[in-house]
Amino acid sequence: MTDAGDRTDAPSPRKRADARRNEQKLLDAAAEAFVASGVDVPVREVANRAGVGVGTIYRHFPTRADLVVAVYRHQVEACAEAGPALLASSATPHAALAAWIDLFVDFLVTKHGLADALRSDATGFETLHAYFLDRLVPVCGALLDAAVAAGEIRPGTAPLELMRGIGNLCIGASDDARYDPRRMVALVVAGLRSA
Repeated sequence: MTDAGDRTDAPSPRKRADARRNEQKLLDAAAEAFVASGVDVPVREVANRAGVGVGTIYRHFPTRADLVVAVYRHQVEACAEAGPALLASSATPHAALAAWIDLFVDFLVTKHGLADALRSDATGFETLHAYFLDRLVPVCGALLDAAVAAGEIRPGTAPLELMRGIGNLCIGASDDARYDPRRMVALVVAGLRSA
């Protein structure tokens, strides 16, 4: 038999798990909306995608900047966690690298407009950029090292160099429908292959 203290403690972890799931659902919906329409997408569109009311979004994220930062961190974590998973599940390290770079491009498109959304908080933006580098450069490095070790790509490509080049290829993608950064990024990834 349990005492009253045990009964009041039992629902709490479930609520926390539910709250985490709801927040993840909101972040996923916001990321999709940002990819489709940029960070200035109306909050009601994010709410519709998530299947919640606008008030729910504001309870979790009181300002647009809070939502943008949360999506940014969520996407960084998803990209960081995907690297080892892709390396373990892909046919080759090069295939894992290519799949990870596709996710990285998605992330870059999602973060388009972040600087404008955080314009008034330069320190916050710098902190997020450092977080981005700390989490993703080692993942890219591990994927490159695995592909080099397998003899699939030439050695000598620094992870930050590759990520920055990919980032530069993604600039302006939303401004011109004739430009597809994925095609250019695919050429870069193919160009890494050993001769």
